[in-house]
Amino acid sequence: MLPEEFKQALAKKNIHLSDTQMNQFARYFELLVEWNEKINLTAITEEKEVYLKHFYDSILLAFSIEFDPKAQLCDVGSGAGFPSIPLKIVFPELQVTIVDSLNKRINFLQTLVDELKLTQVSLFHDRAETFGQNKQFREQFDYVTARAVARLNVLVELCLPLVKKGGIFCALKAAKAEEELLEAKPAIAILGGKYREDVEMVLPESGDSRHFLIIEKRKETPKKYPRKPGTPNKQPIK
Repeated sequence: MLPEEFKQALAKKNIHLSDTQMNQFARYFELLVEWNEKINLTAITEEKEVYLKHFYDSILLAFSIEFDPKAQLCDVGSGAGFPSIPLKIVFPELQVTIVDSLNKRINFLQTLVDELKLTQVSLFHDRAETFGQNKQFREQFDYVTARAVARLNVLVELCLPLVKKGGIFCALKAAKAEEELLEAKPAIAILGGKYREDVEMVLPESGDSRHFLIIEKRKETPKKYPRKPGTPNKQPIK
């Protein structure tokens, strides 16, 4: 998917990108490739692949839920900024908070935010477990996202504490996650969530499937979650 094809594909979904937005995506691609030589951000560096499997893929999230373009979104373990930064470029009024445990990635994201002149983007170098216990952020977000970070039974403990009551946690997966869903059901219930649906979408050109696992926040998360850093991974809730 070349930049012009990317623009046309979004236009078909009623998203019409301005020249400024197209320039932001072009600079995003340049910085991603440049920084990727210094720190490992992605295995995908070919322009056509980045536009399809990173940029377009990220924006698909907006079609998987009743998306409010002015909402507060927290992206956990964002890596190179997916899905939150492409969403921010497309929806400039979106308020984005990114938390990542690797400072090198936060440095990249800070450079990206500065160069693209993005406002209302907050970056935090922190573990999701610690961040989720911080009263300033706990249960503050309309949407929390995580893309290819961990298995679902771990992800829900890292992400659901950040979702406000009535908000949504969306886990982005490349494959159908029936087994992960089954093992995560007890954790989802304990943490105050309710699984709603698996929204499957297909990437143009490649035909690859993308799965958006939608979990609603129904009740407050018990205060003891998330547990100490590393614990959710070693001892997932059963």
